[in-house]
Amino acid sequence: MDKSKRLITLSLISSLVLMLVKFVAYFLTSSNAVFTDAAESIVNVAAGAFAFYSVHLSSRPRDKNHPYGHGKIEFFSVFIEGGLILIAGGLVLVKALYNLFFPEELEHVSEGMWLIAITAVVNFVVGGYIKTRGKALHSLAVEADGKHLQVDAYSTLIVVVGLLIIKYTGFVLLDVILSIALGVFILVNGYGMLRKSIGGLMDESDEALVEKVIQVLNDNRKDPWIDVHNLRVLRYGSQLHIDCHLTLPWYYNLEQVHVELLSIEKAMNDQIEMSTELFVHADPCIPSSCAHCHVKNCPVRTAEFRETIEWTLENVTMNKKHIHPSIESDREIDEESK
Repeated sequence: MDKSKRLITLSLISSLVLMLVKFVAYFLTSSNAVFTDAAESIVNVAAGAFAFYSVHLSSRPRDKNHPYGHGKIEFFSVFIEGGLILIAGGLVLVKALYNLFFPEELEHVSEGMWLIAITAVVNFVVGGYIKTRGKALHSLAVEADGKHLQVDAYSTLIVVVGLLIIKYTGFVLLDVILSIALGVFILVNGYGMLRKSIGGLMDESDEALVEKVIQVLNDNRKDPWIDVHNLRVLRYGSQLHIDCHLTLPWYYNLEQVHVELLSIEKAMNDQIEMSTELFVHADPCIPSSCAHCHVKNCPVRTAEFRETIEWTLENVTMNKKHIHPSIESDREIDEESK
């Protein structure tokens, strides 16, 4: 069993045990707030089970039907988890609103409070460990599962504080108020997960990830790399797929081009810390490229070097060769003089 599967198994076993403890606390207290917390634990168990399947599937090698691998299933796993959280939040709100008009008497508040306090500590510790390890393994499903456990711990802590207030003030209505507030919190959290998963499934651009790729390009920039444009970065589970256009001197032969492409691929795999596959289209330079070309003693240079164009999110993702601003100004002047 690989590391990701072991982490998800830990999450699943922990969620199952803690769910049972929370329902014991609910049957002891008849508290709406405790029921809210227990209902979210059902989601933890269901989500953990699906996350285990998604991690198993995403680790399978690519095949002829899935040439980019199976990593996309992790986004679907987060989608399922977010959907389950939304359903749980809706059920919690319905029950809370019902008990607002038909309240139930609370019992054994102290015992229930201590039980769920223990589950909060366990969830926070286990969730933090799983989230940290998930980031290190670049597994979206594992990281999301750990984050969900920690969010569950925070909501449980709020329930503990609420029960403590009820115990010493007798303000029973606070139980329903807390339940409604937590129900809304659960719905917002579920929406956030759905939004992230849909973005991944739709290949929405992750600007932070693209910026990191651009930083690697800038840090390892070589003189023959005249410009990079039409850059796209897609994430499939723990793997990255990058494609772009690289402008090189037009007189380079295939062997020279191949050396430059291998250099970019090595830099990405060494510094991105994820398994990265690149598809690079080599473009020949044009006369306007001379203004920002660093190639020394170029045999075909038609203009002097003027200034480096820094590679940024704005110009690297555009689908056109870079043109130095001074060249654009010269063109505008020429147009005006005609």
